[in-house]
Amino acid sequence: MKKQIAILGSTGSIGTQALQVIEEQSDRYEVYAITANNRVELLIEQARKFQPEVVVIANEAKYEQLKEALSDLPIKVYTGAKALCEIVEAEPIDMVLTAMVGFVGLPPTMSAIRAGKTICLANKETLVVAGELINELAQQYNVPILPVDSEHSAIFQCLTGEIGNPIEKILLTASGGPFRKCSMEELAHVTKAQALKHPSWTMGAKITIDSATLMNKGFEVIEAKWLFGVKPEQIEVVVHPQSVIHSAVQFEDGSVKAQLGVPDMRLPIQYAFSYPDRLKASFDRLDLFKIGSLTFERPDTQRFRCLALAYEALHQGGNMACIVNAANEVVNRAFLEDRIAFLKMAEVIEKTMGKVGFIAKPTYEDYLATDAEARKVAAELF
Repeated sequence: MKKQIAILGSTGSIGTQALQVIEEQSDRYEVYAITANNRVELLIEQARKFQPEVVVIANEAKYEQLKEALSDLPIKVYTGAKALCEIVEAEPIDMVLTAMVGFVGLPPTMSAIRAGKTICLANKETLVVAGELINELAQQYNVPILPVDSEHSAIFQCLTGEIGNPIEKILLTASGGPFRKCSMEELAHVTKAQALKHPSWTMGAKITIDSATLMNKGFEVIEAKWLFGVKPEQIEVVVHPQSVIHSAVQFEDGSVKAQLGVPDMRLPIQYAFSYPDRLKASFDRLDLFKIGSLTFERPDTQRFRCLALAYEALHQGGNMACIVNAANEVVNRAFLEDRIAFLKMAEVIEKTMGKVGFIAKPTYEDYLATDAEARKVAAELF
């Protein structure tokens, strides 16, 4: 029987590459459901090609266009945030790939966990915002969470076969982004076009900007804490511009295991789908002779304040990471719309952290309220 997969966010970078993996491994996997927020034309194209059982468009204004375009096919078409949460509960679904961007990925991920579906996690904000809540739910419903981020997949792969061997330190690699060598003066004048040119990876706009500020790496630090049960001081960010070592784990005997590969997200996506098996794939192979050398640097948290703010949120706990995520989503969008300067983003996030009420033991409702308040506060700071 083919595994039935639901892809939340099929029109984004991760979603489109996941469909490539499914197409290449069509004897093993089948698309049961695909969803998108706004990109209805691409969603229609994907639906016609993969013929899923269900298609969902979150933006209700695009529903009629989607329904009309697929009216000649036996595909169920739904719209709205509620439909996203309901569709992941469908009995035939084996795995849910959460590839949506931002806080909106939290509710459907929770619904999928309650329905007992294996989670392939690409929506890092789910664990950033509500890591403790998600872990408790996953344990309650005995649901595995398989990381799709290349760094967390690398750590996961390094830990395979190491049950009972404590982690001394996680070495979380970062490319350093496009502004790794820029001065503060230069950073003050960087443009959206410059920030969207990532030196190693091809990603969506939001995550590319987060990578330029190193907030994406900060979020990955928080995500690693919840995925692997380590303390903040056990997670060390290492700038590695070649993006060949995707991350490493240091054990108590001093041994370090690393996972290497070309910067291609299809590899961690396929590993999450196939775990614990490794499937033959057409991806490019790593050529160490061509690369020649690998280099490593410490991150500069003075120039890239967002990484320091993420660590601060992790140390504080409670709803602080939720505050940081909400403020970051606001300033990220503002930067993409040319409404805020590059360095101003970190300033707004830090001020928001000081203005929104702290809750040590937040409930799901607290997270919703915190997210709304932090967005409002951040938007008023620029």
